[in-house]
Amino acid sequence: MSAASAIQVRLDGYELVVGLEVHVQLATATKIFCPCSTDFGRPPNANTCPVCLGLPGALPVLNHEAVWLAMRASLALGCEVQPESVFARKNYFYPDLPKGYQISQFDRPLALAGGLEVASGDGGSRWIRITRVHMEEDAGKSLHDRFAGWSAIDLNRAGVPLVEIVSEPDIRTAAEAGAYLRLLKQTLEYARVSDVSMEKGSLRVDANVSVRRRGETALGTKTEVKNLNSFSAVERAIDVEFARQVALVAAGEAVVQQTLLWDERSQTVRPARSKEESHDYRYFPDPDLPPLVLDPAWIDEARASLPELPAARRARMAQAYGLPAYDVEVLTASVPLADYFEELARIHGEAKAAANFVMGEVLATLKANGTEIDAFPIRPPALGELLDLVRDGTVSGTAAKQVFARMLASGEPARAIVEREGLAQVSDDRLLHAWIEEVLVERAEEARRLIAGERKLVGVLVGAVMKKSGGRADPRRVNQLLAARIGS
Repeated sequence: MSAASAIQVRLDGYELVVGLEVHVQLATATKIFCPCSTDFGRPPNANTCPVCLGLPGALPVLNHEAVWLAMRASLALGCEVQPESVFARKNYFYPDLPKGYQISQFDRPLALAGGLEVASGDGGSRWIRITRVHMEEDAGKSLHDRFAGWSAIDLNRAGVPLVEIVSEPDIRTAAEAGAYLRLLKQTLEYARVSDVSMEKGSLRVDANVSVRRRGETALGTKTEVKNLNSFSAVERAIDVEFARQVALVAAGEAVVQQTLLWDERSQTVRPARSKEESHDYRYFPDPDLPPLVLDPAWIDEARASLPELPAARRARMAQAYGLPAYDVEVLTASVPLADYFEELARIHGEAKAAANFVMGEVLATLKANGTEIDAFPIRPPALGELLDLVRDGTVSGTAAKQVFARMLASGEPARAIVEREGLAQVSDDRLLHAWIEEVLVERAEEARRLIAGERKLVGVLVGAVMKKSGGRADPRRVNQLLAARIGS
């Protein structure tokens, strides 16, 4: 048995157990307990005041909009919002925590008992339970690269409103963790409660990882992996930590409960500190903040305000447009993309053609340019005109891509480009025959093999004719004429 096989056999004897803690910044203009701005990218310590600096005598005042968005997030995740919750002080010392405590929620959180259904590796799905959603303020940020030999503190993030979304330890593979996080992010985007940008720090993930022998039910000792800056990093870190813990347990050693940092460069985890328990933080109700009591009618209003969520939109679009599951999954990746497709499908009238062009040319352009669909210059009415020209036989599919590129460059309407540049589809048999004959001479070997029965070469020769015509030839007619020519 190879070393790699031995390692896999060893891993197969153990079960991975993962729970995720996700911190999400709420999309408010001001902080949770003071009127300071939450704008990202301001100069260090520009967004601060006596409240978020923790100066003596400064008192917190709860942000109404933060509560509203936290309720919407909780309800979108299927949680039950509690009529009464309590803010507590989580006491610990760190340089970027000016008060010496963080205002959070502990034993009486905002919401309980939700979940998300995610795809599993076997083609089915799994229900990942969400234990709780609670509100809290963010801490500041320590910067270690500004001054040689010193750490700098930026308190712009101190007091930024967060919800922490805590899952049950229901995740069994790194891929499931990634699927859960992507669906969680998408759900919060649809609910319009956060921009969930990992680059801006408005979505941060900590993974609680443990292992146990297959068939056991007791949970093993967990470690918490931090410093995860992408969903793919979460998956890689979980796999690495799983292998590390299995190696320890298989050797008869104990897993130490601790906080670990993921090192992206070396693809390893390293210890940061021993893992705290809840009693280490000496939680107690914040004496400056009364219990948060929510009017049931306000909770109902928040529930009624929720837009169509991802699962519902996928189901509706699949039924309304007759699209396959893969297409629907791609097109509903974000609200703006789904909106763009649906407007295009209504304008053009043929959903599959609209889906193909959006998933092909449009998404490829967005990826190449690093832009979002909201900023895409070709809006659905203009693209609908181009697709109409293809459907009507005015331009070929190949020529349509050329027209699309020129639309991007100039902003002109599709029809004007087609007329000016002579890109209208050619169906004149005389011209088509001439191009076919030229290709058969230039590609004599492929023509001989096609005549001998190698039918897959039809596409090769049709493609050569399309290239020779500058994309203007009618491909269906070329197929017909080529078949007649070869068969003669």
